[in-house]
Amino acid sequence: METPDSSGPDAAPVANGSTPAGGSTPDRGSTPDGDGSTSAGDGSRRPTTGLRRRRSQVELLQDESIHVIREVAAEFERPVLLFSGGKDSIVMLRLAVKAFAPARVPFPVLHVDTGHNFGEVLAFRDRRVAELGVELLVAGVQELIDAGLVAEETGRWASRNRLQTAALLDAITRYGFDALFGGARRDEEKSRAKERVFSFRDEFGQWDPKNQRPELWDLYNPRIRRGEHIRVFPLSNWTELDVWHYIAAEHLELPSIYYAHPRKVFSRDGIWLSDSPYVTRGEDEPLTERTVRYRTVGDATCTGAVLSHAATVDEVIAEVATTDLTERGATRADDRASEAAMEDRKKEGYF
Repeated sequence: METPDSSGPDAAPVANGSTPAGGSTPDRGSTPDGDGSTSAGDGSRRPTTGLRRRRSQVELLQDESIHVIREVAAEFERPVLLFSGGKDSIVMLRLAVKAFAPARVPFPVLHVDTGHNFGEVLAFRDRRVAELGVELLVAGVQELIDAGLVAEETGRWASRNRLQTAALLDAITRYGFDALFGGARRDEEKSRAKERVFSFRDEFGQWDPKNQRPELWDLYNPRIRRGEHIRVFPLSNWTELDVWHYIAAEHLELPSIYYAHPRKVFSRDGIWLSDSPYVTRGEDEPLTERTVRYRTVGDATCTGAVLSHAATVDEVIAEVATTDLTERGATRADDRASEAAMEDRKKEGYF
């Protein structure tokens, strides 16, 4: 469970108004010079009194992300935060809470639900938004299938993952969203490394990596015409390890599948997929019980587990620090459809 919210009115603010992840407030009237003294506001120098702790990497990343979130809230009329109950969206929601505390988060959260998600994650999603009093909107792929707007795949490798794009674009049109917070990070996958923090989408929701805007000195261009929108990625400069360090610093609760547990799985193309009524398993894919955990969560038909005994946050951090594969590279079957699978989906309007 989370510790009491450190973003409340009694929390000590930092320069941008947020509360640092386990940090302290710097002296506003002086600047450390690195030689045991500080430069005061009047130009004089005086020795420091006591030790001054250098702010950590996750504290600096937190400040950057909160700046982005506040910028969006100020510039756009109808933003929304994509929230699946996965670790990155949990961190984003925490940052949003800190950005506006003690007020409530001023925009809803949206989950694009394939109908084939992990039960533990959905239960966590519902409980977390209820605790925070945040409005939850759900865009269901099943609704589009029932309406005949998209066709469900069949066969051994069938997945609803790609159908999320249609559900997402439908929700954007239905609710009139003009900015969407996503949890994508540049370290995850090569096409996501091309993303700007403010990633422009045309009137069809499509992404053109050659038609993006410069972002100099943390200045962002929010201008759009009717029908266009911006995808915003506050975690762009974070790594998977940064995310886990922040989870540790903030004592954030995650769905249980992020930690080692026994599960019936089978191997397909080098990925451990969970036994599920949504997955068509071949006769040459026998079930076995292994101790696994999930590095990323999504549609159960294409999200694999990794063999692991990391059952605590510290153990996961130690494990992630030594891996040479990103979580998507190690566990996402949908990214293996082709060399440019993710980029092709993003051009169509995917997250």
